[in-house]
Amino acid sequence: MKEITGTTKLIGILADPIHHVKTPQRMNEHLSTVGYDGVLVPMHTKPAHLAATVNGLRNLENLLGVIVTVPHKTAVLALCDDASEATRLIGAANVVRREADGRLVATMLDGEGFVRGLKDAGRAIKGKSAYLAGAGGAANAIGFALVQAGVSQLTIANRTTARAQDLLERIKSLYPDAVVRVGTADPSGHDLVVNATSLGLAEGDPLPLDTSKLEPTQLVCEIIMQPADTALLKAAQAKGCAIHNGAPMLAGQIALMAEFLGVDAE
Repeated sequence: MKEITGTTKLIGILADPIHHVKTPQRMNEHLSTVGYDGVLVPMHTKPAHLAATVNGLRNLENLLGVIVTVPHKTAVLALCDDASEATRLIGAANVVRREADGRLVATMLDGEGFVRGLKDAGRAIKGKSAYLAGAGGAANAIGFALVQAGVSQLTIANRTTARAQDLLERIKSLYPDAVVRVGTADPSGHDLVVNATSLGLAEGDPLPLDTSKLEPTQLVCEIIMQPADTALLKAAQAKGCAIHNGAPMLAGQIALMAEFLGVDAE
């Protein structure tokens, strides 16, 4: 482990529970690689104490900011002073930067991290049609990011249709010319198929979409990191599809988070 001194900058990660998080390992590896004198530490915070914890962060002069994960992504947004329009429309944040005057600026990088992970893997996005399973927190961010990245069409499919429609309307409010529609469990006719639900985390979970409709020309993507080979990805491979697992999304986010927090090589 690197030596921590009085000049070391701090980054936190807020979660509950927190034992399972992988971000500290990845971010500290990144900080070491770029030669930055900083360290990311876990900060176990219960929902009832989130407001007090976040308010206290304003007073930590050597704090760059915090990464925010389950279950705090939605609640933290209202506790910050500023956020981009897209972040406010998404309704959640996963990184908060502390400015020199103690102001807190929030952003959501789940979607941008997913897009960067695809691009880093050499996958084209612009001009492709995309199918998005889910309309929850991560799906919200990914939907906005895919449209921003230039997909030709976005289809949102969710068990509760009203939530898919709500996400569609929020995307259209920011990108009025985007082609967005509400879909069904059938992912056929799209270039990219993205599972942005939590289905696949647990053994025995139902599939997030109708895998019998998958086509060999499609790229099927996961945001789940463990297990690396979900039931969806196995079914996709059996249909001859290319696959993209969840790990590149975290890798993409680490670089984006570092940039947002002001980490530069020394």
